[in-house]
Amino acid sequence: MFTKRASGILLHPSSLPSRGGIGDFGPAAYEFVNWLAEGKQTLWQILPLGPPGIGNSPYSSTSAFAGNIVLISLERLAERGMLDNAALKSLPESDGSRVNFENVLKVKLPLLRQAAESFLKNAYGNSRERFNRFCRDNTWWLDDFVLFDALRERYQGASWNTWPTEISHCQPEAIAKTRSELAHELEVAKFLQFAFFEQWGALRNYCHQRRIRIVGDVAIFVSYDSADVWTHRDIFRLRDVEPEVVAGVPPDAFSDTGQRWGNPLYDWNRLRERGYDWWVSRMRWAHTWCDILRIDHFRGFESYWEIPADEPTAIHGSWAKGPADEFFHVINRELGELPFIAEDLGMITPEVHQLRERLKIPGMRVLQFAFGDRGAHMYLPHRYDTNTVVYTGTHDNDTTMGWWQGDAQPHEKRDAAAAFGANDQNVHWAFIRAAQTSLATLSVVPLQDVFGLDSSARMNTPSLSDGNWGWRYKRGLLTQDAAKTLSELAETTDRDELLLSGGNQQGNGERPEDFAA
Repeated sequence: MFTKRASGILLHPSSLPSRGGIGDFGPAAYEFVNWLAEGKQTLWQILPLGPPGIGNSPYSSTSAFAGNIVLISLERLAERGMLDNAALKSLPESDGSRVNFENVLKVKLPLLRQAAESFLKNAYGNSRERFNRFCRDNTWWLDDFVLFDALRERYQGASWNTWPTEISHCQPEAIAKTRSELAHELEVAKFLQFAFFEQWGALRNYCHQRRIRIVGDVAIFVSYDSADVWTHRDIFRLRDVEPEVVAGVPPDAFSDTGQRWGNPLYDWNRLRERGYDWWVSRMRWAHTWCDILRIDHFRGFESYWEIPADEPTAIHGSWAKGPADEFFHVINRELGELPFIAEDLGMITPEVHQLRERLKIPGMRVLQFAFGDRGAHMYLPHRYDTNTVVYTGTHDNDTTMGWWQGDAQPHEKRDAAAAFGANDQNVHWAFIRAAQTSLATLSVVPLQDVFGLDSSARMNTPSLSDGNWGWRYKRGLLTQDAAKTLSELAETTDRDELLLSGGNQQGNGERPEDFAA
């Protein structure tokens, strides 16, 4: 439970206006952090940082531990002599256009590999030792991931269950032979993970210096086509290499057939026998790189929707009990009491609320949900307790202005006008002020809502399988006037103090630039 009030901004790094067609950990990220500090915001919330899988979703990653290498700043690599500045001229300018993921891979991957080759050939002294130490310290996940990634490339993106049997079943002799064959490619991939975490560590350290803490995101499930499932088949509900049951949610008012996500479900009995070791490692790693952890689909730890893998929809699933209190007690025993936020939106049962309350983890409230009917009033500020994180909207919602101009019904507009003084021009700031002045200890606002952007700035529409996650803001958006308004609001609502002392900073006192590969 958080005891100090704080406010912050939700923005994934891919949405920054960096050169190269996608946001990264370079100059635009530092400019954004400076703007946060000017606005006396002490939280920066991001989405998962892993390599995206299906649909370019950060919630469908090929690894629970690896980083998305296209977020590496080529400019920072060039500053350290691993790329010629002339090579950067081929990068698209930072015009804020939507991410074209396919084009980003074509543009950035060759340059990233070029930088890796340069480092592996020329690095010495402290740089080489830091790389070697990174590889030694992280062999427990790094070796499997880089091999998995190399094999996906070898087999042209085919899912691991279609690979030759001796590879899909991780037979030791075949794996050892493959590692030898791909030795150089694996070193290149290890360097890119090293560069990712060095640059992210530098950026996070810079945030800490400016009294800003990172809110990370841990998705409860992992993608079937991931290094985690390939190398840890025993902790998932599989029949040989195929899923036995998969995750989703049951039919509701939004979908007659429910949602069949397709993620393999955990074998919680097996994990219990092992002391939840994989999850302990995952939470430790997540908190190494972020200060606060939002747990996506928190309700799945109490009960989850179990769908037979051969069912095409979620209709014929059933509820199954999760590990509940025992899981979190083990995490707390092994790692200490981590600062969690529970994503508890949607159809949440009393049992889920009771679990969250026993664990003293704050839940989420979203102002856009507050006006559908009288039952929706649980999302209005007068219904909050202090152990709450309030949002105007999330990455899965339309922007507040987009909602107002599109899906908001006349009675919802009427009620929002009555409650917050919202109108066609100021609805975004009316919602922000309602969030900031509420009893909720933490308040987070998507950057889109600070500037009243419409639906064209929406990050994700869950019902769409393609075209999501690509929004970026244009350079010049971050005005001093907006920072001044946020600063004054933070002061007035007592949200301008440092939320967490110390944090989990990386680097043992080195300057931020010492991290930047």
